[in-house]
Amino acid sequence: MLTDALKERIAVDLDRARRRTQVLTEAVDDRDLVAQHSPLMSPLVWDLAHVGNQEELWLLRDVGGREPILPPAVDELYDAFQHPRADRPTLPLLDPVESRRYVSDVRGRVLDLLERVPLEGRPLLENGFAFGMIVQHEQQHDETMLATHQLRVGEPVLGAPPPPRVTSVSWPDEVLVPGGPFTMGTSTDAWALDNERPAHEVEVPAFMIDTVPVSNGDYLGFMADGGYDDPRWWDPKGWEHRLRAGLVAPLFWSRDGNEWVRRRFGHVEAVPFDEPVVHVSWYEADAYARWAGKRLPTEAEWEKAARFDPVSRRSRRFPWGDEDPTAEQTNLGQRHLQPASVGAYPVGASPLGVRQLIGDVWEWTSSDLSGYPGFRAWPYREYSEVFFGPDYKMLRGGSFATDAAACRGTFRNWDYPIRRQIFAGFRCARDVSAGEG
Repeated sequence: MLTDALKERIAVDLDRARRRTQVLTEAVDDRDLVAQHSPLMSPLVWDLAHVGNQEELWLLRDVGGREPILPPAVDELYDAFQHPRADRPTLPLLDPVESRRYVSDVRGRVLDLLERVPLEGRPLLENGFAFGMIVQHEQQHDETMLATHQLRVGEPVLGAPPPPRVTSVSWPDEVLVPGGPFTMGTSTDAWALDNERPAHEVEVPAFMIDTVPVSNGDYLGFMADGGYDDPRWWDPKGWEHRLRAGLVAPLFWSRDGNEWVRRRFGHVEAVPFDEPVVHVSWYEADAYARWAGKRLPTEAEWEKAARFDPVSRRSRRFPWGDEDPTAEQTNLGQRHLQPASVGAYPVGASPLGVRQLIGDVWEWTSSDLSGYPGFRAWPYREYSEVFFGPDYKMLRGGSFATDAAACRGTFRNWDYPIRRQIFAGFRCARDVSAGEG
């Protein structure tokens, strides 16, 4: 019976991911689908066929032992390591009709396989891991495609209701996270990916962390104080990049008279002061934190603030507990096309009272990407190990564009410190002064 329930959950998760993929690819015509809207991103049609190709490789061929559906050359076209995003429009890709037919064919065969295959006997099958990996992969590409939609210039094609707004509710600016050990990572979450493993104890000194993410209004204060023009606040490489790229505001912001406006999925609107700032690079986040007399939290600090329960002394899966996210706790899954206002979702707060650690905006941390003690690349090195090193900065917590299947208190994301097209914001931390801890 447990296997039946797990298979039902897998089928539901696969369907949710595919329905989202369809929304994102059917919202535009075929000309838009094959266009490259930014050299940072693939054409949407590449992402569409790529999710089908990965599903075929891992589930039909590896798990199911099936023969390839299409000629072997197709695998090479959709190998993300073979072709940089900027080059993908020049490839002989499947056209929109062929891509839709291909992913539909793959999914039909996968659902047949799911009915028959035992979810045990191989590490890849235990607890449905291979299927969960494919669910997460498609949802990650859905978030990437949503970022492509944000970069697309044209009339709005996506819609969603607005997220909740917070009015006349106060909270402390900062929360004290007590010093001591906590369990970071996981060894038990069945669908956790290799870089989240294994669970290990980390000693974290006491620190203060912002109760909510940095808002647009907060960030405007940095801008108004000349933050973009003062090299004191910038990492040297960040200052070089700021000058070279001409950064003066978050991506998609512009001036309209005396007012800052933003472009959001085709809509031009006044920048809402009460939303978390989004589309800022690590360098911008780091500069703001220095200007504010603070710093970005380390990855371990972020996870302790999100997961540690000082009463039970254990680490939860999520800030609110171990149960899966609900719409009352967090802004995930593209239910809305923007972050909720800062302070939203109080029932999703951590035991220490830190809010919006899951959903709304990815949060930059000060840490580089590396493996945990005892890390083992599985089931393939290219998921995370090949990116280890100082070139990538860690992001945690997910965004309004992240699905719950690809977001946990242990989930780790990373990107170059110059990247701004991702749905990233941040919150600040600081060391505890004498008498505070």
